[in-house]
Amino acid sequence: MTITIIGLGLIGGSLAIDIKKQKLVTRIIGVDNNAKNAEAALNLGLIDEIAELDKAATDVDFIIIAIPVDQTVVVLDDVLDKISANTVVIDVGSTKERICLTAEQHKNRGNFVATHPIAGTENSGPAAAFSGLFEDKLSIICDPEKSSDFAIEKTESLFRALGMKIIYMRSKEHDLHAAYVSHLSHISSFTLGMTVLEIEKDEETIFELAGSGFESTVRLAKSSPDMWAPIFEQNSEHLSQALDAYIKNLTMFKKLIENKATSKIHSAIEEANDIRRILESGDLFTEKIK
Repeated sequence: MTITIIGLGLIGGSLAIDIKKQKLVTRIIGVDNNAKNAEAALNLGLIDEIAELDKAATDVDFIIIAIPVDQTVVVLDDVLDKISANTVVIDVGSTKERICLTAEQHKNRGNFVATHPIAGTENSGPAAAFSGLFEDKLSIICDPEKSSDFAIEKTESLFRALGMKIIYMRSKEHDLHAAYVSHLSHISSFTLGMTVLEIEKDEETIFELAGSGFESTVRLAKSSPDMWAPIFEQNSEHLSQALDAYIKNLTMFKKLIENKATSKIHSAIEEANDIRRILESGDLFTEKIK
């Protein structure tokens, strides 16, 4: 089996590593519009060859699109135009509705499966790829009724071979949930990073005083703007609603702190602690298509 991976960064590269490790394919073809990334991926052994899209999309069994979501909507139709009847195409973007709408009317829509593996780090590029990124992680398959049984089965087999759990969701609901549990956390981290850099000009002090709490909270602020700016744009409606709620709660905390309302602050923190129950029970992202 031959697979093409379009986009050879953290996600595409990590998929390549474990696909090879599990001996799921005989050959991996890499496509990347950044020549240095492509060469790095080849030198690191993530892929077996580099090719242009025209060649890489024909006569292959699987195509994984692992590029920023704004680029995905540009190339998806072109990829679907080029494939054979037995090729399965998946994307792994963090937004789903616009990508699904892009493929909606294509004659090869059944060959396409819209997915979102919930995995990643703040790092980017081929050198950031590593084995095990997807093990025990959740992968969401969106609008599965619009994909052929053949495409769904091959996608499920691939994800399960990589150790992932699978749930199903409507693309619109996916983007709503992602706005709150993923995209908002990135904005929070970016905002915290901007705020600290704006107020604290002494970089040495930041380094000396930054504890584990600050480090874990601001970690996402190191994420790639090439990846996240398009995600925010594509999910702007849901993210705007999430930000309204977030700003409301920030304002509430500000007032309580200004008023030194210790008992109310205690109650607010106690209420927020309930997120532990949800995270430990695995109740996030459990809306399934029946």
